[in-house]
Amino acid sequence: MQGVAIMMNQEATRALIDWSPIIERIIKARFYSKFVKVTMIHVYAPTNDADEQTKEDFYGKLQEVTEQVHHHDMLIITSDMNAKVGNLVNGLGRVMGRHGLGTVNDNGERLKEFSGFNEMVITGTVFPHKEIHNQTWVSPDGRTKNQIDHTLVNRRFRTSVLDTRAMRSADAASDHYLVRSTIKLKLKSAPVTKNTSKRFATHKLQNHDIHRRFTIQLKNRFQALAVEE
Repeated sequence: MQGVAIMMNQEATRALIDWSPIIERIIKARFYSKFVKVTMIHVYAPTNDADEQTKEDFYGKLQEVTEQVHHHDMLIITSDMNAKVGNLVNGLGRVMGRHGLGTVNDNGERLKEFSGFNEMVITGTVFPHKEIHNQTWVSPDGRTKNQIDHTLVNRRFRTSVLDTRAMRSADAASDHYLVRSTIKLKLKSAPVTKNTSKRFATHKLQNHDIHRRFTIQLKNRFQALAVEE
C-alpha cells in the first residue's frame, strides 16, 4: 500500500488473529480483545480527481470486504480517504458530527454514503478541537490544509472512541499528519494452540536391548510388506 507503514506494539502483535492484503489499496487485520474481536481495515482511496470507474471499483471492493466482517466484531476503518466531508450535517447526525472541515467534495459524498449504508461514524468530525488539530493534510507549498484522513467505527461501538485528532508534532515524513484515535479497548493475547501431534519416545532407543528388539520388529514388517507386493 503506497506510503503506508503498519506498526504494532507487542501487545497488539500477541492479540493478532490474522491479517490479509486485499488489493494494493486495502489491508485487513483481526484481533482478540477482552469482550469482542476487532477487525481493522486500512485503506488508501483514489484521489478526488480520479476517474469514476476507479472510484466505483475501489468502493465496490471496500463494500465487499466490509460485508465479510464478522457481525459481532468492532469494525474500525482507518484511511487516507482523500475525502472532504465538510461540517454541515444535513440530517447525517448518525454518520458524522459537526466538527468536520471545509466544503464537501465528491469523495466526501461517497464516504458519507458508505458510512450511512454500513452504519459507521466518521469520528474525526465528532470531537471539538482547534482547526489545526482537525487538519490532516497540507499542500507542498503549505498554503492549503484539509481534513482528508479519517477513522470510522461501527455505530454501536461509537462510545468506545474517546477522541480522534491530528498529531502535528509527530514527524511522519509525509504531507499528511499522523491521525490518532483513542479507543477504549482491552486487547488480549490469542489463545495458545495445544500441540496435539504424537511424540515418540525415541530416547528409549539408546537402550541396547530395546534398540535390538525395535530393529528386528521393523525388519520383519518390511519383509511382510515385500511378500504382500
